[in-house]
Amino acid sequence: MDFKDYYKILGVAPTADDKAIKAAYRKLARKYHPDVSKEAGAEDRFKEANEAYEVLGSPEKRAEYDELRKYGRQGRPFQAPPGWQSRSGGSAGGFGGDTTDFSEFFSSIFGNRGGQGGRPRAQGRKGQDVDMELAIFLEESLSGESKKVSYRVPQHSANGQRMADITKTLNVKIPAGVADGERIRLKGQGAPGVAGGENGDLYLTLRLAPHPLFEVEGNDLVIQVPLAPWELALGTKVAVPTLTGRINLTIRPDSQNGQRLRVKGNGLQDKQGQRGDLYAQLKVVMPTQNDEASRALWQKLADKAGFDPRSGWGR
Repeated sequence: MDFKDYYKILGVAPTADDKAIKAAYRKLARKYHPDVSKEAGAEDRFKEANEAYEVLGSPEKRAEYDELRKYGRQGRPFQAPPGWQSRSGGSAGGFGGDTTDFSEFFSSIFGNRGGQGGRPRAQGRKGQDVDMELAIFLEESLSGESKKVSYRVPQHSANGQRMADITKTLNVKIPAGVADGERIRLKGQGAPGVAGGENGDLYLTLRLAPHPLFEVEGNDLVIQVPLAPWELALGTKVAVPTLTGRINLTIRPDSQNGQRLRVKGNGLQDKQGQRGDLYAQLKVVMPTQNDEASRALWQKLADKAGFDPRSGWGR
């Protein structure tokens, strides 16, 4: 009978607190759960992690295990020290009770106390978690309203047999200041548990949908403002769209193509409720067609202005 290092199985240090042990167990249980994992040996890894948490998740069992751990090493035959006896009265090497889910090593230490330590042992299995992506429009990130979400939920019979999926619909409140790629958890909204186990969870990965007008730069937005050449030269006023309506933007005379004008507080919202800025980027749009009269005017302007845009260029 080989010694089992339960700390190594969960991937935690012997000094790890209860919170770290629980988090490590949940991570492994989700990864190797037979209903989820397709990896070879996943079921054995799942049972091994469950056994490790049965011991380390119970203060009483963990204390006894820590006493014995100094006498054994992973992968080596284990023998309890002379005179050692379980605090519950079961001696090392004593078998009994329903310990079929656990190893010989576990049974030799704790006898028939599987599931009777510091925490009750769950008989059912937790339902499968559901992961999905949810597209969020930029306008929705400001509204704070609920969004209807439909998704498919795996179903199992009482004996664990896979059944047809069902479609579930929820109204999900979009958190303020949501960022692209942010993941939120809706507890108990995944697949139903098996044999009385708790429901799985729904995990939503939020994605900001591309917008036809705005580019996202952190909490700031950028919008291209198309202008005729003479509007840049002479100045004008333009009604510019924002996420909450339109604003009148003044373009000063002699403005430049590519220039950005800042409109404070019209960007996206952060977690503290503060909004970023909107940058209106000026973009010259040339006429696609010119008649002879128009070309003559352009030529007259060129002769009159005497402007060389490439002076000093390439030097």
